[in-house]
Amino acid sequence: MNIKWVYWIATILLSLIYLGGGLMYLFNIQMVQGLFVNFGYPGYIVPILGVVKLLAAATILSRFNVALSDLAYAGMFFHLILAAGAHIGVSDFAGLPPSLVGLVLLAVSFLTQNRARPKPSPYGSPAVLRGSVDA
Repeated sequence: MNIKWVYWIATILLSLIYLGGGLMYLFNIQMVQGLFVNFGYPGYIVPILGVVKLLAAATILSRFNVALSDLAYAGMFFHLILAAGAHIGVSDFAGLPPSLVGLVLLAVSFLTQNRARPKPSPYGSPAVLRGSVDA
């Protein structure tokens, strides 16, 4: 399969996870705040995180600025790691798979972005994936 297809499939699926999550956070604020309190997080963070999720997905899809796109990838990475840790911390193992799937999609998208996008990221893929031997 062409590496561009792999990139776009992973990126679109990752973005759909974030778009869906962001919209849920914004349209079901009370319900999500209740869940956040159970995890030990303050409820006021829910609308902020909802907006940030939408902006991160839009930034990665549009990639109007490579540095902001890389920052969005970093934010998603830390969010997914913290989400997985929160689910493990309260023994909510049913909520763990979406975080792990998101991490896999994030890794695939990030590592293949330089082969699929015209403007390369300085942090994108190692030399092995770029096809060059001089790193």
